[in-house]
Parts: sequence; C-alpha cells; structure tokens
Amino acid sequence: MNTKILYTLEFAKITARLAEHAATSLGKGMAEALRPNSDLDTVKRLLQTTDEAVKVDRLKGGAPFGGVRDVRPALQRARIGGMLSMHELLDIANTTSGGRRLKRFLQAVHEQAEIPSLVALCESVGDHTEIDQAIKACIDDQADMLDSASPELARIRQELRTSESRARDKLEQMIRTSSVQKMLQDALITIRGDRYVIPVKAEYRSHFGGIVHDQSASGATLFIEPEAVVTLNNKLRELKLREEKEIEKILLRLTAIVAEVAEELRYTVEALAELDFVFAKAGLARELKATLPLMNDRGFLKLKKGRHPLIPPAAVVPLDLELGNQFSTIIVTGPNTGGKTVSLKTVGLLSLMAMCGLFIPAEDGSQLCVFDAIFADIGDEQSIEQNLSTFSSHMTNIISILKDMTPKSLVLLDELGAGTDPSEGSALAIAILDHIHRLGCRTIATTHYSELKAYAFERKGIINASMEFDVQTLSPTYRLLVGVPGRSNAFAIAERLGLPLRIIEAARGQVGEDDLRVESMIASLEANRVTAEAERHNAEQLRREAEQLRQRLEDEQQRFREQRDKLLARAEEDARAAVAKARAEGEAVIRELRRLALEERGAVKEHQLIEAKRRLDQAVPELRDKQPQRAAGKRKDEKVEAGDEVKVVHLNQKGHVVELVNDKEAMVQIGIMKMKVRLDQLELIKAAPAKPVQQTATTVKRTRDDNVRTELDLRGSNLEEAIVETDRFLDESFLNNMGQVYIIHGKGTGVLRAGLQDYFRKHKHVKSFRLGNYGEGGVGVTVVELK
Repeated sequence: MNTKILYTLEFAKITARLAEHAATSLGKGMAEALRPNSDLDTVKRLLQTTDEAVKVDRLKGGAPFGGVRDVRPALQRARIGGMLSMHELLDIANTTSGGRRLKRFLQAVHEQAEIPSLVALCESVGDHTEIDQAIKACIDDQADMLDSASPELARIRQELRTSESRARDKLEQMIRTSSVQKMLQDALITIRGDRYVIPVKAEYRSHFGGIVHDQSASGATLFIEPEAVVTLNNKLRELKLREEKEIEKILLRLTAIVAEVAEELRYTVEALAELDFVFAKAGLARELKATLPLMNDRGFLKLKKGRHPLIPPAAVVPLDLELGNQFSTIIVTGPNTGGKTVSLKTVGLLSLMAMCGLFIPAEDGSQLCVFDAIFADIGDEQSIEQNLSTFSSHMTNIISILKDMTPKSLVLLDELGAGTDPSEGSALAIAILDHIHRLGCRTIATTHYSELKAYAFERKGIINASMEFDVQTLSPTYRLLVGVPGRSNAFAIAERLGLPLRIIEAARGQVGEDDLRVESMIASLEANRVTAEAERHNAEQLRREAEQLRQRLEDEQQRFREQRDKLLARAEEDARAAVAKARAEGEAVIRELRRLALEERGAVKEHQLIEAKRRLDQAVPELRDKQPQRAAGKRKDEKVEAGDEVKVVHLNQKGHVVELVNDKEAMVQIGIMKMKVRLDQLELIKAAPAKPVQQTATTVKRTRDDNVRTELDLRGSNLEEAIVETDRFLDESFLNNMGQVYIIHGKGTGVLRAGLQDYFRKHKHVKSFRLGNYGEGGVGVTVVELK
C-alpha cells in the first residue's frame, strides 16, 4: 500500500488512537506499525479475531494484561551471555505469570462463548512456572535480592547487620559523651562512601582524630570517621563486597536459567503482544461504536450510515453509499464546504481500517472490499488562487495514479480538472475518467464542472451524486445524494443575499440554453427526489408503526397464553392439593373411628365406615370440567336452612347443613365430617324436604378465622406458649390451603428460633422450612412450606 495514501487519509491518527487502547508497550508498538493487508482471507481472519475480542470486551470488560512487559531485549542479552539485572529478571517473572493469568482467563471465557482464534493465539503462551518460581524465590516485588536467595548470602547479610550494629553502637557512645558533643555540628550518625561518620565542626579538626571523608558546602562541617570505628568500617566494606559478589553469582545463575528457554519466552512475549493488539482493536471499536464489516474482493462497497472516525460524533453526518454493483464510478458535484472531500476521505479511511482488521463506524451490514491499492488526489483548496502550480501538482499526482493503478484499485479524485481553464479542465477530466472507467477501477471523483453531469448521464456504469444544499438556509446538509447531480445554486444564493434582481436576470441571460436545460432538469430531479423521500419516509413510518402493533399484539397473545397456562396449572395444582388434603383428613378420621370402634367394642359398624369412605371418594371434584348449570333461582345468596344440600365454595365440596350456629355460620356435614362454615361460603344446591333427616356421625369441628392469616408473630412468648400458638396456626393454615406461612420469632438469643425449628422437623403438616431472605425478615423469621 502506498504510504502517501496513509498520510492523505490521516491514517496515523487512527493508529495513534488505537495505541491508546493498548495495555502494554508491546501492543502500542504493533498499533503504531499497523498497515493495511490486501489478502481477503487474511483480512477476514483479522476481523474474526477482532470480533472475538469485542465479544470478550462486551462480556467481561476486557482482558487482564497486568505485569506483562516487553522483555525481548533482556532475553537477547541473556542468550548472548550477558548478566540480567534484578529489575529485568523480575519483569520476566511478572510477564510469564501475567501470560498464564491471561491464558486462564481466555480459556474460561471460551467455555461460555466460543473464541477459537484467541484461544489459538494463547497456544504460543508458555507456562514457564519454574522460571517464575526460581526468580521470585530470590527477588522480591521491589526488585531487591532476598536473604534466602542462597545460604551464603543469608550468612553474609547476618554478619553485615551485626557489624553495622556494632559500628553504630560505638559511634552512639561517642556522640553521647559531653567532651565529644561540643565538637559536633549535630549529634547524629551519617554515611559517606559506605562508611559511618559523624559531623564535626571544622575548628575542632585538630582535636578530633580520624579520617575526613567529606565536608559541607560551607566548609563549616567535616564528616569524620573516628579511629575507633575504622576497623569496623573496613570489615563492613569487605562484607559488602562479598555480598555484591554473591548477588552477582545468583544473578548469573538466574540468567542462565532464562537463557535456556529464551526462544520460548520470545514466542510467549510475541503472542502476548498480538493479544494486547487485538484487544486494543476491541477497545477502539467500543469507543467508535463500530461494527464488523462484511468483506469481499469483488470491488463492491456498501456503507450504511458510515461515519468519519476523526469527526466528533455530534458533528458527523452519516454517509450512505453503494459502489461496484450497477455502477463503478460516482461523480459528486456540489458547492464548496458541502462535504465532498469528507465523503471521499470517509470511504478511503473506512476501507483502510477494514483492511487492517479494524471495525468501522457504520451500521451492521455494511460491506467493504479488499483492494490491492487505494489512490487519492485530495486537496483542501480553500484559497482563490488557482494557478498553474496548483494544476501541475494535481496532474503530477494523477499521472502517478494512472501509472500504478490496477482493476482492483480504489481511486479517489478531489476537484478533478481544477486549476486551469474550465473548458480544458472539464475535457481533461472526462478523458481521465473514461480511461479509469475502462480499466475497471472503482472511482469516486468530485468536480464543479457541469459538463461532467451530462457525461455521467451518457455513460453506462457511471452515476451522478451531489451534496445536498438547503437554499432556504443557504447552508449545506452534508448528505450525499447518489443519483442526483448537484446544482450550482449560485443565482439562488445571490438572490437570498440581496443581489438586485435585474443583475441576476442579466446573469441568467448570459448562461447558455443547454446549461439552463441541465439546471432545469436537475431542479426537477431534485424536486422529485424530495417528494419521493418524504413519501418513503411516511411509508417507512407507517410500516414501523404497523410492525410495532403486530409485535405488540403477538406479545400480548403470548403473554395471554402463558398466563392462561399458568392459571390452569395453578388451578389444577390447587385442586389436587385440596382433594389430597380432604382425602387425607377423611382417612385420618376413618382410622380414628376404627380405633374407637375397637376400643368401644363395636359401637361403630364397619359397613358404616365403608359407606363413609365411598362418600368421601365421590366428593373428589373433576379437574378442568365445566361446572354444571345451576337450577334457576338457586343462587348463592338465597337463605340456607338446616337439611339443605349445599356446596362449600372454598373447599369445592358438597354437603348438608346440620344446623345454623348463628346468623353468620352454619354446621355443615361433608361426608362423615362436620365443619363450621361461614354462610357466605355456602352455595345452595337443593333445598331440604319438610322434615330433614338427622344423620349420626362422628363430629370433627374446624374453625376458620374471618381473615386468613399468613404470618404469626411470637415475639415476647416463651417456647411453650409459642409451640401451642404455632400448632393452632399451622392447623388453620393447612385447612385454608396455605402453601407458605411466616413465623416471626425475632432474633434475640436464638432459643425460640431453635426450639421452633426442632418442632417443625416433627410436625406432620410441615414440608420444609428456611430462614427468611433479605426483605423477608432475615434470621428473625422462619418461612414454613406446608404439605
């Protein structure tokens, strides 16, 4: 790829922004050296890898690159026999551990969402645990050698500490004596040249023995090593030299370990660099809100809302453009500052980005081509000086393009033919475009010449385009309109600005008839375009509304079906639970009656028990069957009398009224059971005969509160009282088909909670229990699920 095009399209600014997203110097270097690729398979592979990194970035917020450094220079030095420093060795250890961490991270992500390209890159990241352990066993996180690096180093440092302590103690004794203190500038111990000294006033030099190692800037203070510590300092110096030699031996040993696997480590570093570079691409895609382009090598481009990546999002106008299908050349006309040059640069720069494996700032479904080269002659000519030198510069660039271009090239020409006589410039522009078009290049050219508008109409595969201009506001909209040539708008602008009408009419008279016809044709096309676009917009709006209504209706139907199925399932479950509970209670009553019959020697006959069981089975309701029509006049609110056949609504059971307890409740017999039931829960089925028949049966009384409770507050009760209340509450809840209830016992010492939970484990109605969740009361509440 010609480096000049990279400069013309400001590609370096893209690579600079890409480098900002790199986590390491490795990735930054690759970003800055990024260049487009002309092989379709390679570009697709690069984009696939970027897409996987974008997926990881979206799911996990990026990848961990902590500790990774560019250690390739250190590896090279180790390989040729040099000794590595502690900082270099620590960087190598941190890089290997960072590589392992990154590899584990990507393998874990791969289990959730497939990222095969990134996992394949990780294969080159070696483990190198033994090197990491060997280095970190000798060097700490501050790049200092540890005492435990070798037994000899530990012994030397122990001697050093002992000798330093003796030297300091000796000097401490000296500076505390009154005779010495008067000669000292400050009563402190300092170090000069790795030797312990004390600051002595210059005038006492002759009275104070020892070696002078330094003096202050003013010369008033001398830093003297007293004779009493010279021997100790000498020993310290010897120990420090021995320490340095031992550290050097350790560093050489660690360097040799690194040198053995230097080549493998280099592969690891290069793989980490590639991974950092890929995730930098993902970061740039997130910043630009970019998408994955579809790539081809057929010379086809289709941008959907493409945006120039270097223009602020609030200011950029999206570009819609298609090239290479029905037409291979686009001629863009329109006034200056209308956005023609930006459109050219957008197409060129987005093509370069895609060929580098970068996402592009455009909508999904955009397509770009892998060109063998992109050529551009783009100049932002804002000056009125259009002299020979400007024309020569343009021609020099175009001649170079014509020499190097191929049928698989993209050519971008700005202000083609400008800078010379209009008639000659337009003729030259037409000839150049004809040559490029015959070769088959994909071309976008901008111009002011009206002759090129007619030229595009007459040539197959060439189409006009223009930058939209609002005459009412005298300002461009920066929208590219493919298929419509641009108007000069000079007369309209002059009239809006206040130029006298007679001058404008005189100017129109100077324009040739052919030019007027072209302008009229363009005006008609533009009017038709505006009308068609408005109608298309309205149709699109209606289509979207219809689609939203259809989607809303489908969603509502789906919700209705789901709710219906849930209600039916819940009703069936409730009915099964009610039947199972009624049957279980009936069987329990029968067992109790049998026990009583045995104890009372035949007071209750067996055939009576069998008959009672049969009547209980007949009371089981049919699920999902329609309710039979009630006889006319038998309404729920009719007066119920003793002996009437009724339906107990909340139990969905039939029975007979034995007696009216009061004006609100009645005693109802259901099978062999008698229960006290509220009158508003009874539905009359059949009135009793004149003399209701008395039935003899064992009575089981059940009471039901007016308001069904779902929670029981036991705070302040002792354990015995709480168990009595809880037993009564659980029985009531069971009869009322409560699936779940809440026992409030408070936090306190936990005695009440523990006692109740032991009781729940043995209770026949309790299926399971748990402590309350957040929002349910926490450990102060036990949630009980009933059978």
